[in-house]
Amino acid sequence: MTWITTVPFDKATGKLRQLYARIAGPGNNVDNIMMAHSLRPHTMEGHMAIYKHVLHHSGNTLPKWFLEVLGVWVSGLNNCAYCETHHFTGMKRLLRDDPRAEAIRAALAGADIAAAPLEPPQIEALRYAQKLTLSPGEMVEADVIALRRAGYDDGQILEINQVVSYFSYANRTVLGLGCSTQGDIIGLSPGNSDNPEDWAHR
Repeated sequence: MTWITTVPFDKATGKLRQLYARIAGPGNNVDNIMMAHSLRPHTMEGHMAIYKHVLHHSGNTLPKWFLEVLGVWVSGLNNCAYCETHHFTGMKRLLRDDPRAEAIRAALAGADIAAAPLEPPQIEALRYAQKLTLSPGEMVEADVIALRRAGYDDGQILEINQVVSYFSYANRTVLGLGCSTQGDIIGLSPGNSDNPEDWAHR
């Protein structure tokens, strides 16, 4: 599942067991990206907290399915098949329009964001995400101004920024530790956005 040692649910004790119980899905399944933290539970706790607040919090105003689109796009740019697979499945479930979801995925996989069946402001957000992911040192104020002109307020720009930043972190966690989808239940997420403390994957 990873290139480093991990502790499975049934062998976990203490703080690790408590965290596993909070994030587990059906059958006590823990996603491999989280299990990768098992030798340092405090980093798992930090990872889950930022993941939950960035993607699955009622304080966000952008549609959750579109935040997942950003995650799929960033993961594809980083060649992280693990996160791309998981979050495409989550996006597809949230969008509830399978043909559109598949068309979005095809456009992103072909690096042709203009062909994605999305609104112009959403395409602009994908452009921002691409530059921030591939050329972060080249970001300039004009990149934020372009998002404002597309109709995003500054809070929404922060949401976009944080999702893009989170996925670059998650992608590097996965890629740097050789995390695979073996044993995972694909596409589960902490769906209760109204409770930041509810980390259960459903």
